[in-house]
Amino acid sequence: MSFDTRLLTGVGVFGAVMEAGNFVRAADVLGLTPSGVSRAVARLEQRVGVRLFDRNPREVTLTEEGARFHAKIMPLLAALEEAASEAAGSAAFVGGRLRVSIDPWFARMVLAPRIGEFLARYPALTLDLTTSNYREEMMSGADVAVRFGPPDESSLIARKLLDVPVLTCAAPGYLARHGVPATPHDLMHHDCILFRDPQTGRPFTWEFQGDNGAIEIKAAGRLVMDDPSAAVAACLAGQGIFQSFAIGLDEWLESGALTTILTEWSGEQFPLYTYHPSRHMPPAKVRAFLDFVQRTVAT
Repeated sequence: MSFDTRLLTGVGVFGAVMEAGNFVRAADVLGLTPSGVSRAVARLEQRVGVRLFDRNPREVTLTEEGARFHAKIMPLLAALEEAASEAAGSAAFVGGRLRVSIDPWFARMVLAPRIGEFLARYPALTLDLTTSNYREEMMSGADVAVRFGPPDESSLIARKLLDVPVLTCAAPGYLARHGVPATPHDLMHHDCILFRDPQTGRPFTWEFQGDNGAIEIKAAGRLVMDDPSAAVAACLAGQGIFQSFAIGLDEWLESGALTTILTEWSGEQFPLYTYHPSRHMPPAKVRAFLDFVQRTVAT
């Protein structure tokens, strides 16, 4: 098969520039000079016949053609990295320090009870967990990240773990005092515990999906939180109605400490993704963690 190897080299440099943000930092990562990176990008632009970047001394940004090119090539680079990872197999040593930036609800309710299995499997590994809902700079100082919500446009490799149902729930004591909402619109007359969207800083709009489609309700309440564990604790204490991920609620639902309401409208689901940088083949410790999290959510 005839193939222009210069194209693959140029694409690799292109990906490094996108991840680093400018030619100078990409040069440090690749072990090249900034002028060498600039020449490689220029050769790639000449090869594909379009200008990929708008350049200035401090940063580079994608042109419209560059953005389309980026969207096409990143899945291909990811596939190459995955093929190389599979070829490496289990011979790679899993050890050292693994830094994970992880959603706090998933960390507490799903990962923490099972993390002993992971550490027992890899005794040479040290795990450093940081919990956060936020996506801005979530990979700063981290090898891998776990977040709820659809992925943003980025050079990160995103792996979808599962879709998590969203439940509307309340403590029996609250419902005894205030009544049980019969429709989503009845929530306008209830105290709702609101959860702040880490992307916008504003409370999430509550969505309900029934047989006739989806509706959005602008729930109101005096309590706004950005910690899902604290919000569930407030809900358990009878402070109001809360929408929560179903994952992790089994203990309270089975004991009767929480009651699900509006169940015929509970069709909404929210995705959970893992992220890692795409520039190089993921280290063995990252691959091991991704596989462990995948197995954990599957069970």
